[in-house]
Amino acid sequence: MQGWCPGALRPMLSGDGLVVRVRLRGGRLPKAVALRLADLSRAFGNGLIDLSARGNVQLRGVTEAGHAGLIAGLSELGLIDADSRLEAMRNIQVSPFWDAGDGHQEIAAELAARLVEFPELPGKFGYAVDIGAVPVLRDAAADVRIERGATGLVVRAEGMETGAAVTVGSAVDAVLELVRWFVGAGGVTGGRGRMTALVRRGAVPPARFMAVPMLSAPDFVARPGLVAQGSLVGFEFGQMRAETLAKLAGIADMRVTSWRMLLLEGAALPEVAGVITRADDPALRVVACTGAPACVQGLAPVRDLGRALAAHVPEGAVLHLSGCAKGCAHPAKAAVTLTATPAGFDLIRNGTAADAALAHVTADELLARPALLTETFNAP
Repeated sequence: MQGWCPGALRPMLSGDGLVVRVRLRGGRLPKAVALRLADLSRAFGNGLIDLSARGNVQLRGVTEAGHAGLIAGLSELGLIDADSRLEAMRNIQVSPFWDAGDGHQEIAAELAARLVEFPELPGKFGYAVDIGAVPVLRDAAADVRIERGATGLVVRAEGMETGAAVTVGSAVDAVLELVRWFVGAGGVTGGRGRMTALVRRGAVPPARFMAVPMLSAPDFVARPGLVAQGSLVGFEFGQMRAETLAKLAGIADMRVTSWRMLLLEGAALPEVAGVITRADDPALRVVACTGAPACVQGLAPVRDLGRALAAHVPEGAVLHLSGCAKGCAHPAKAAVTLTATPAGFDLIRNGTAADAALAHVTADELLARPALLTETFNAP
């Protein structure tokens, strides 16, 4: 089903059970919370934990009978909202490179607290709090962005190159104003409206959101390594075992990122099995959803194929493998995408999982002649 994402109160049924998405507060994952999530994953799920592209944590394999117990455990951690509507609206991504008192956490907390004032919005509608000196979340899906503009903080609509000047204390007021304009201008279409689509249709935000130019900045690429706030680490396909999370929780408090990575606060790069610490690890060049049989909509297994092809993906490029045309793991365009079909895979260049195919191939053909993949990456 398109147009919505799983939550904790409204989980999604997959081939390996319920997928329960936990929306963390401000993207923070303190040691005690991480340890408890690992315990809950083992007690009520299959012990697999996903990191999502929206900076959330997903517990997999949860049973229908165990769901209530899991919700009780999450409630004790303060991670459950008053109702499923508020939970679905709390799509707030925060740059992991924040420092105490710099405004990131203050804005995110106020925004979460005031969502009760917001009108009904599409299920995927979301926000990015990215007010550092250089924006790092522009590739993350968001409809309203709070970031640093040419003359200070701005709130801007996704798809616009200008925003309204704000302060940390007034940012959420401006977000609410922009959201109300979005709804009034016809942005909600069948429950699936997005800000970019509205802007592309020619809708113009209120004048004050046209006043301050956005910052020009190079594309940010997240890689494992040391950063000012600690160390950034990755995981194959953005997934880990509960035991891995528990080991990391023994090292440091963490922050969940929009790149399916964790930032370990104030810590050196860890030596933990299943944790990627090298920036040049080929596994980071492949994005793949769960695929069949763990996803009921997956038309073929994809992760074993992704592992086999990773070494043939050029450094700096991305290979996206999708079990179906929804492209959940990577909604944006990728240099090369392989979309599963009943007869094999659509080979797509510079597109999304739903775009037109350049060719149709089978997994056996790709494994027998990986040069086909290399040629596709290198084609002019």
